[in-house]
Amino acid sequence: MPDFQPAPGSLPPGHRVYAIGDVHGCDDQLASLHAMVAADLAARPVAAPLLLHLGDYVDRGPASAGVVARLAGGSPLPGVPVVNLMGNHERTMLDALHGERAAVTDWRISGGREALASWGLDADGDPALWGAGIPAAHLDFVRGLALHHRLGGYLFVHAGLRPGLAFEDQSPDDLIRIRHAFLNSDADFGAVVVHGHSPTRGPVVKANRIGIDTGAVFGRELTCLVLEDDRLAFLQA
Repeated sequence: MPDFQPAPGSLPPGHRVYAIGDVHGCDDQLASLHAMVAADLAARPVAAPLLLHLGDYVDRGPASAGVVARLAGGSPLPGVPVVNLMGNHERTMLDALHGERAAVTDWRISGGREALASWGLDADGDPALWGAGIPAAHLDFVRGLALHHRLGGYLFVHAGLRPGLAFEDQSPDDLIRIRHAFLNSDADFGAVVVHGHSPTRGPVVKANRIGIDTGAVFGRELTCLVLEDDRLAFLQA
């Protein structure tokens, strides 16, 4: 059983969320973490489980194509609903594949070389040819990613929120890219924000946010946050 501690928010009775931070092509760790989640669910069944991935599936790591294939294939846990959020790396990938020159440059220098190689594509080749080399199901998955998800006292986004703005006024770009203005804020965002995007050595739990990008692609752990009732725990692979 995971080692639980008090949480800054709560979920309705019968709900449990398994939220996984930035994967960045670390497919073996993702598979291991899914197996740990399956084992926890088998040992501690719950009426309404949810598996949620916080974005940044691609870039930097060795197996972007494998991660996308795994998630595009449906729920890795039979019968468990899944929500997949968009990260800034998926947004840059889509913009690059759409032919935006600045995004092509950004993608090449921010980990896109490794991602393209995982699909057997040449990062120094013609960007106009990249899209045809990526399976349609993979592209459909990336295009269909959500920007946010809310459940109980939690709001799940890739990066964070802009302090001082109502949720409906938040910029989609902030949801996937914001860092310091959000990380340094002690504002009440109306829900505890669960996010990745900003890597730390170990999870960060504060009154207004929980950060779970623990830098798997830098040789550290891939982290899954377990939320239920008014408590939380972590699984790591």
